[in-house]
Amino acid sequence: MRVIIVGCGRMGSELAHQLIEDGQDVTVVDVDPRTFDRLGPSFKGQTVAGSGLDREVLARAGAEQADALAAVTAKDNRNIIIARVARNTFNVPKIVARLYDPRRAEIYQRLGLQTVSSTAWGASRIIQLLGHRELNIVSSLGTGEVELVEVEVPPHWVGRTVNNVNVPSEISVISVARKGGTFIPITGTAFQSGDRLVVSVLATARSRLESLLAIV
Repeated sequence: MRVIIVGCGRMGSELAHQLIEDGQDVTVVDVDPRTFDRLGPSFKGQTVAGSGLDREVLARAGAEQADALAAVTAKDNRNIIIARVARNTFNVPKIVARLYDPRRAEIYQRLGLQTVSSTAWGASRIIQLLGHRELNIVSSLGTGEVELVEVEVPPHWVGRTVNNVNVPSEISVISVARKGGTFIPITGTAFQSGDRLVVSVLATARSRLESLLAIV
């Protein structure tokens, strides 16, 4: 996959390294070429100095052949404009813009632009860690609306089935780790002592999951 990253700050440089490690073809764009020092001498991708707002710069970065673009500069407006240019001018299939203001993220998502609000996600994650230490939240999806929680089967769940625990549109057991292996359960799968589960849960239904687990 050919990926363009616009913005070589902390997020952009870390994203570039992770994508390179994943075997992707990465090009990093930044108006200040000094920021490429963050990438280090071992960086195996390409760099292009120039403004991501400039169509010619994006073209030099390979936007016409790109499979994906991430706009992660320090300015919300700049990221949105870059995302729209990438979509409307170069037809890049996958585009994500980083925004600090979660209210604006919602607006642009309604316009069809995929956004990530680090502010909203960070606040949601801190609340999770402060107020719900009993649950091991391994991941948050979207801006924190859905969480993936890892739990050990409590004694009163042993012998019960997935269907007894799932709550439509709120709580769903998505994997079971048992005796060194992990599998995706069906509704009739019965829990055994020692099982570790990954459960998807709406953030608004977290208290309901805690009640089911008898953690509260």
